[in-house]
This record gives sequence, C-alpha cells and structure tokens, in this order.
Amino acid sequence: MTLKQLEAFYWAATCKNFAVAAQRLDISVSSLSKRIGELESTIGAPLFNRDNRSAVLTPLGERMLPHARDVLGAAEHFMRRANDARALSGRCRFGVGELTSLTWMPRLIAMIQQAHPNLTVEPHANLGQALEVMLENGELDFAIIAGPSTRTAIASHAIGVAEFIWVAAPHRYLDDPPVRAEQVADATLITLPNSAGTVRILDEWLTEHHVRISRRMTCENLGAVAGMLREGLGVGFLPKAWARTLVQRGYLMELVALPPLRPLQYTFQWRRDDTRAMVQQLRDIAVRAVDFDITPCLV
Repeated sequence: MTLKQLEAFYWAATCKNFAVAAQRLDISVSSLSKRIGELESTIGAPLFNRDNRSAVLTPLGERMLPHARDVLGAAEHFMRRANDARALSGRCRFGVGELTSLTWMPRLIAMIQQAHPNLTVEPHANLGQALEVMLENGELDFAIIAGPSTRTAIASHAIGVAEFIWVAAPHRYLDDPPVRAEQVADATLITLPNSAGTVRILDEWLTEHHVRISRRMTCENLGAVAGMLREGLGVGFLPKAWARTLVQRGYLMELVALPPLRPLQYTFQWRRDDTRAMVQQLRDIAVRAVDFDITPCLV
C-alpha cells in the first residue's frame, strides 16, 4: 500500500466523480483507477461498486475513508514540518467572484507565480453559490467569495472587505435625488442575482430600513449592471472604487443621502478535509494580495 494509492481512493471517494479526482491529483482517470485497483488487490476486497456510469463506495470503503483521511493528513503534516517553505508545483484550480476577478485577481496570480513558478494556476470566475458547489465537489482547490460559507464541509478565513455605494444616472433625478431609504422602492432596483454574495448586504439594508422592493432587475454580469444604471433604468449599488471612477466621468451620480450599505466581508474558502500545504500557503498569499479599491480593469 502506498500514499499515492490512498490519495487516489480518498479523492475518488470525496470528489464529484473519478474525472474530478484525477484532475485534482494531476493524473489520468486510468491511472487513478489503476491505483485504486492496486489498493483493492492489497486489501483483498473492493472499495467501490462500479457500473458503466458511476462508482459508489462499498460498506468497507465507507469504513476505511476516515482512516485514509487521517493517514494522508499525518503525511501532509510531516511534509510541512520537513520544509514549510518548499516551492509548490503541479496545478491549482481556484474560483473567485466577479468583483475579485476584475480587481485584484491578476495581482494574486502574479504573486503566486513569483513565489511558486512551477505551479500552474487555473482561475474560474462565477457567482458565489456556484463556486461553493464546485469547491465542495472537489472541482476547485479554494475559492475567494463573500462569506463565511454556510456549508459544514467548507472552512472560511476572512481576508478583506469590499465597500459599495448607491448610484444612479445623473439625468434620472436631476435636482431631486432620493434622501430616504423608502424612496428606493419607488424605482427599479438593478443588482446582481440572489446567488451573488452582494445579496447579503442588500438583504441587511432592506431589512434594517424596512424597505420592500416591488421592481427589481438582475443580471449576472457586474459590467452589465453598471451599464443599465448608466442608462438610467433604475438605481443600484456598485463597488466604491468602480462607482467613483464612473461618477468622476459624469456617467453616474452617487446617492450620498441614502443610508450606506455595510461593507461586504470576503473569505478564503477551502474544504475542511483538505490539509495540503498548498492551500494554506496560497491563503497567506491571498491575505497579502487582497485590495478591492483597485479600479476594475473594465474602466
């Protein structure tokens, strides 16, 4: 029995499917299956029940899974103690929300490549809920999204906050901008959808000020939201640095009299059972890289 065989068994059992597990280990599906087969031969019993479409743990596989996790965790701890500063190699897949992708994600990648030139990074931008599912399924090594996560399998570490301000097109209000929270209900509210992290601060704001929205327009793209606001289709909020750049150019006006939104906490998230040194080292880099005040590349 080898650690590679245990790795193959563990990730095959805890990822969405064998293909995702093989990607995580940077090997082919056939190599993954071979390692699992070798482990089953050593044990003398199957760990998976296989058919043409899926593989499900046997009762023995279910019993052995926590023991495999313990052995792999101990091995990872040994390697960290042997050389905590060793350079990383292989591949890392991570997910970020749209705001992170438009602001400090390029800086994060540059810092990762400087510290670990042999590590190939594959970023994915999506809405927070979708990224959490991918993370839990083993399709991502970590994600940086609004948090903390409510999923028990995912750990969260706070790394920074993003601030948002209320805006609208200058021609929409002319000399009579809204000054009370309830006046927002009289206009169409233009935002990202409920699966985005910003719904956290929006729900808090609406509840705190007893506002019920009757008309709302959502779009998954933050740039499109900014464009609809600029066109005067409604009111909404944008990241502070982005919004104030558009205000300076005369495209939007800041609705300064409205009660402010609370800052949105962002977290570095990873699977609790993932004890690899890579995850912890990249979390430390993310803490140094985070900066939501960078002007988005779209403006």
